[in-house]
Amino acid sequence: MQRFTDIKCWQKAHGMVLHVYRLSSGFPISEKFGLTSQLRRAMLSVPTNIAEGSKRVGRQEYSRFLNISEGSLAEVEYLVMVARDLTYITPPQAKTILMQVTELAVMLHSLRCQVDSGIDY
Repeated sequence: MQRFTDIKCWQKAHGMVLHVYRLSSGFPISEKFGLTSQLRRAMLSVPTNIAEGSKRVGRQEYSRFLNISEGSLAEVEYLVMVARDLTYITPPQAKTILMQVTELAVMLHSLRCQVDSGIDY
């Protein structure tokens, strides 16, 4: 049985959670319950759903949780764009996160396809 902490997608997503939390700590206090909270919750949802899904019985359920992670990651992508456009983060900071989002999206899609096709993951 594979622990979720051994899954490469989870490891990358966990690192991104830490990055997003540190970065969003500099957002205006007026965004505490707005963009800051939304971005953090969306990013936190990605590894959380990978972990939960990995413990579900059946590939279809695991795949569904991976798909939820993919949706949350798309939300993160948009929220980073908003933070950039509001100048809460710099364009280089946004570019770094958006590149990580793209890499993780490819990894998640690949893992979900593996799970769907019955290939060991």
